[in-house]
Amino acid sequence: MFHTRLIERRQGGAALPVALLLLLVITLLAVAGMRSSAVGFLMAGNEQYRQKAFMAAESGIEQAMITGTYNPSVPTVTLTGTVPNTTSDAYTANIQSELGGAPQGAIWGSSWNSFSSYHFEVQSTGTSVRNSQATHNQGVGIIAPYTPTFSGPGGL
Repeated sequence: MFHTRLIERRQGGAALPVALLLLLVITLLAVAGMRSSAVGFLMAGNEQYRQKAFMAAESGIEQAMITGTYNPSVPTVTLTGTVPNTTSDAYTANIQSELGGAPQGAIWGSSWNSFSSYHFEVQSTGTSVRNSQATHNQGVGIIAPYTPTFSGPGGL
């Protein structure tokens, strides 16, 4: 009997510190999981805004192709607007004439000598909320009758 009482006295109650330690570890894991989840939501939102800026830049190129003025004597034409069905997504598209507005002459001879090609570059910048921005470039070549208004066909 004496021996069993001695064993009972030596037990100090380790269950409470172990349980508190496990509770602390579980709490830290839960807080880390919530923070990771919040960062994931922010990253998903930023990706969505980046995609909207991408689409706004593409809308700018599309509008420049549809309504732009491709006149080689005008160095730069600027188009601005908002993406349809949005309030915060906008674009700015610049149409620049290349080769100093000079025509690129035909190289094949015969009737091709009466035509020239004029080269333009469309640079469109789309913006969305949270300062998201995307810039796209598009080259455009236009075949037009040769005109003596310009200094003559350019060579290759």
